[in-house]
Amino acid sequence: MSAALLHGPLLEQTGVFGGNALLLTGPARVGKRELALAVAAQHNCSGTRGMYGEACGVCPSCRALAAGAHPDLLLVEPRATTATGKAARRKLIPIGAVLAGRDKGREYETHVFEFLEVRPTFRRRVVVVDGAEHLGQEAANALLKLVEEPPHRGLFVFLAEDPRSVLPTIVSRSARLGVVPAPDRALERSLALGGEAPDAELIAFAAGRAGVLGAREAVRAALAGAAEFTGALERGLLTALEAAERLEKHWDPAWHPEALRFVWRACPAHERARADTALEALQAALEAYASPSLSFQVFALRVREAFGLED
Repeated sequence: MSAALLHGPLLEQTGVFGGNALLLTGPARVGKRELALAVAAQHNCSGTRGMYGEACGVCPSCRALAAGAHPDLLLVEPRATTATGKAARRKLIPIGAVLAGRDKGREYETHVFEFLEVRPTFRRRVVVVDGAEHLGQEAANALLKLVEEPPHRGLFVFLAEDPRSVLPTIVSRSARLGVVPAPDRALERSLALGGEAPDAELIAFAAGRAGVLGAREAVRAALAGAAEFTGALERGLLTALEAAERLEKHWDPAWHPEALRFVWRACPAHERARADTALEALQAALEAYASPSLSFQVFALRVREAFGLED
């Protein structure tokens, strides 16, 4: 996916940015992480820049980034699971992500402070904090000195959906750029450049969010599963319960909830509202570690009721 195609004007600004910290804000999956990686590429590229100032894509630094093994890039994000492997109930980037001495559980392989102490292999060490709104107060305070005076001209790129949820101390020290949804035509061209056939359903689901295309196979699977489950509801109670069992086996919490809402978009508003309430109850039950099998069966019954399909 070409960051220049989707976010060219922003890359023109980030390519000449000489400060210590950027804050990229915008809706979930709009392409903030992809843009952040493009910024890291820009600030380490040794080749000829593109028309928007984007990295060349062929120099040693760009090749390392494409291979997912760039020595001057550190991605920091909240842990999605607990030490037992279950889904975390509250996302948090703790102080242990910043300082190795405070990482008692050794959750993070590389820590921000130690990472920035090392001289860059190419031009500039870049720390991408994906989920700046989840920075704990201690972690944010520990970062402030680094943001103000980063060793070796390090660059921070903070990503957040809503700047109001980011600690003011981080916002005040960052140059802010808004990442907006891309036009459908840009997403279609991005698919075409990758050699893929047009996909109207995927483009409609993406609604301008470039990050969706990066997970398009998972999205397509979720859309197919949501459509199969919803169609089965109309064929009787037993069929609905069997479909709920299949949905449970393939459930992807990152995509299935949104895929279900997308499939239900043509239903009357009052039915959608009741079905959405059932979906929220399912997600709450799963987060509370309730029986998945029972939770999905109850979900199927509630959605059938929402759509007026009771036997």
